Amino acid sequence: MQLSEMKKGASGVVTAVEDAHAADPIARRLRELGFVSGEPVRVVARGPIGGDPLLVQIGFTRFALRKSEAARVRVDVEAAA
Repeated sequence: MQLSEMKKGASGVVTAVEDAHAADPIARRLRELGFVSGEPVRVVARGPIGGDPLLVQIGFTRFALRKSEAARVRVDVEAAA
């Protein structure tokens, strides 16, 4: 599943960051920021209109991502506890 498809409060684990095109600078930057395979991620909040932007948390750091940026991140969603 794509990070952009996750619901508010959902948690998962990053499996990959996919390049939208060759040498994608946004995908490269996401990997530099910590969106790497095996990292836990949680959707903290979504924007009021269309869910854009998303507030996501990796470790203790929160990032505001556009849906187009979050769509590059593939995750395995954890079952709700």
